[in-house]
Amino acid sequence: MTAPTHSSATRSWFKPAAIGAVVLALAGIGYASFSSTTQAPDVTFISIAGEKISTQSLRGKVVMVNFWATSCVTCVKEMPDMVATYNKYKDQGLEFVAVAMQYDRPDYVLNFAEQRKLPFKVALDSAGDIARQFGDVTLTPTTFLIDKQGRILKTYVGEPDFAAVHKLIEKELAG
Repeated sequence: MTAPTHSSATRSWFKPAAIGAVVLALAGIGYASFSSTTQAPDVTFISIAGEKISTQSLRGKVVMVNFWATSCVTCVKEMPDMVATYNKYKDQGLEFVAVAMQYDRPDYVLNFAEQRKLPFKVALDSAGDIARQFGDVTLTPTTFLIDKQGRILKTYVGEPDFAAVHKLIEKELAG
């Protein structure tokens, strides 16, 4: 009869501990990035129409910057709500820039924007510089809500709770 191997008994804690460490690290990152108000980076978006829009030129307005891709199922699903949000608040001072990710083909982005008649500015991030300057965005959708002073109020990774987004937008537009 052989004694039980010690390695399997001592390793049984390893996977849960590693998962726990990753969860805690992500929670810490999430808390830091979602609850702190940091200045939005100074970038210039190039719209699919060739228009240059700088974050400096958007000061004094509440701004949503949405990183998305035509291949992202959640991005496509949330886009009607993004359009409705923009249409609801645009006359009160909300600006919106939808930034297509570096890997998204420009012709796909243009086709998507035209077919769905997106009413806000759609920009290409062909070199990935804008995503890097916004904290190295790699997950789509990622949306930043920026206040009138150019500070990031909230970052949403994944589809946001639009009722909560609307409340925050209304609070910022009123302030």
